[in-house]
Amino acid sequence: MTTIDIPRLPAGRTLRLGVSRIGYEVKTYFRQGDSVFFTFLFPLVMLTIFSVAFSEQSFGPPGEEISAAAFYLPGMLAAGLLLSGLQNMAIDIANEKSDGTLKRFAGTPLPVVSYFIGKIGQVLVTGLMQAALLLLVAGLVFRVELPTEPEKWFTFAWVFVLGVSTSAVLGIALSGLPRSGKSATAVIIPIALVLQFISGVYLGFSQLPEWLQNIASVFPLKWMAQGMREVFLPASFEVLEQGESWNLPGVAIVCAIWLVVGLIVTRFTFRWIRKDS
Repeated sequence: MTTIDIPRLPAGRTLRLGVSRIGYEVKTYFRQGDSVFFTFLFPLVMLTIFSVAFSEQSFGPPGEEISAAAFYLPGMLAAGLLLSGLQNMAIDIANEKSDGTLKRFAGTPLPVVSYFIGKIGQVLVTGLMQAALLLLVAGLVFRVELPTEPEKWFTFAWVFVLGVSTSAVLGIALSGLPRSGKSATAVIIPIALVLQFISGVYLGFSQLPEWLQNIASVFPLKWMAQGMREVFLPASFEVLEQGESWNLPGVAIVCAIWLVVGLIVTRFTFRWIRKDS
């Protein structure tokens, strides 16, 4: 029996193609007005609304009160990771499946790895820009005191990278859920919205019933928001968390588990062409 050698692109070329696609994906992203508003600017809009609506209120124990902007900033940063990754990626890829883009890619030498490098790279770039914009507005407009300790920014860095990577991979995994590009928004946005409401983004997590907190603890957004709260909220707020602890090891473990789950699901479900096409 003879075997057929299938030519493969060198790893270096695969990487170069992927990196070149990052720029293309970022440009395409910012040309879509609805995506820019509902993923990139939405956390900033919500931070502004909550900061203005509750400007007369203070949050926290007596003597350590913080403003509404400071209280909601961690949740909006976490929500930005979810929106830039899961929501944006799932809807974008579902549309590319529906309009035939992926089918056209199947007829080109573009490796799947290069395609994913472009997609995940776009999420990392836009997510970083979004976080920078949130921090800039919070600090300059709403006078939120940002942390100065290097260890706090180190925690922010790894929570951001792990959170946005997990969200992006889960978005790819969920992209096969909508049956068409037209239904993608209707299917994916409610999932992202429900997760935000039960994960301490729009409501204080300690205000939720215990059973709902337990449900939220299964999903990564709750842990991403908790990691961000450890960075930006005073230490006195730690007693409001489950177990009265920031539990950063738990943040890393749960997000890593979901990252692996997303990779496994993507590996077995992603196709250039839909099976029913």
